[in-house]
Amino acid sequence: MPAEWIWKNGEFIPWESATVHVTTHALHYGSSVFEGIRAYATDNGPAVFRLREHTRRLLNSCKIARIDVPYSTEALDEAILETIRRNGHEACYIRPLVFRGASKLGVEGRANPTEVVIFTLEWGRYLGNEAVEQGVDVQVSTWRRPAPGTAASLAKIGGQYVNSQFISMEAHDNSFAEGIALDVNGFVSEGAGENIFVVYDGVVYTPGAWSSILLGITRDTALTLLKELGYEVRYQPIPRDMLYLADEIFFTGTAAEITPLRSVDRIPVGAGTRGPLTKQLQEMFFGITSGQKPDPHGWLTYARPNSHQK
Repeated sequence: MPAEWIWKNGEFIPWESATVHVTTHALHYGSSVFEGIRAYATDNGPAVFRLREHTRRLLNSCKIARIDVPYSTEALDEAILETIRRNGHEACYIRPLVFRGASKLGVEGRANPTEVVIFTLEWGRYLGNEAVEQGVDVQVSTWRRPAPGTAASLAKIGGQYVNSQFISMEAHDNSFAEGIALDVNGFVSEGAGENIFVVYDGVVYTPGAWSSILLGITRDTALTLLKELGYEVRYQPIPRDMLYLADEIFFTGTAAEITPLRSVDRIPVGAGTRGPLTKQLQEMFFGITSGQKPDPHGWLTYARPNSHQK
């Protein structure tokens, strides 16, 4: 469900007025950077999860893409909070987008103006409302993640998500909920839009930056919570066949949150149901995001200052 107002270049405009010209550079060459952020409903009003980390990564992605942004992290933070307030959300998905606008065509687009927009919408769980409990069926994709030096995996650049589209479309055509990409060396990288964790004999494994992954903010959250829960985490290359032997596997991401995998390539993961570690991690994560558990790391930013917890 779309919201009424969109923030564009420092002003609020109606949803239907947020259009671009057909010569917009980003339409032709993928020269955009974006973030996905969630605001959760709490007893103290909508709370944005890890707002500062998201806006910092947005600007870092722009730095890698050589897109100049005329706004600070503080200005973007406040624009996001005001967009939530204006649209009256209790919970929502937030999409900040920075892109090269209309002017000259040609691959070198730095002469084109920078456009910045923020919009919000009510969006449920990315892989389905039942996915967090029942898990999802996935496949290992025939598409690989780009090799280091061929793309910038640490940045959320729009053009790079063509690779993710290939992975997701192939999975959906084969009746799977999502696909898992391997890296250039044949080791597990990540899902089309999610980081991945593999649990085997009580140890949690996850790929590192060398496997062309995005260093996800929900991934970082899961790593922090796993440490606090006392689990050992190992960062190492993960061979494809380890997916078939795992006791549990779960995805993390702003859209996917923490979603267990029920099967990989039609091979059940563990017992084919959500495992105990994943459930424990979910309880911690959703307890914090709902405001029902303490937030010792200061991950929540309340959109309505008067409702901020003391």
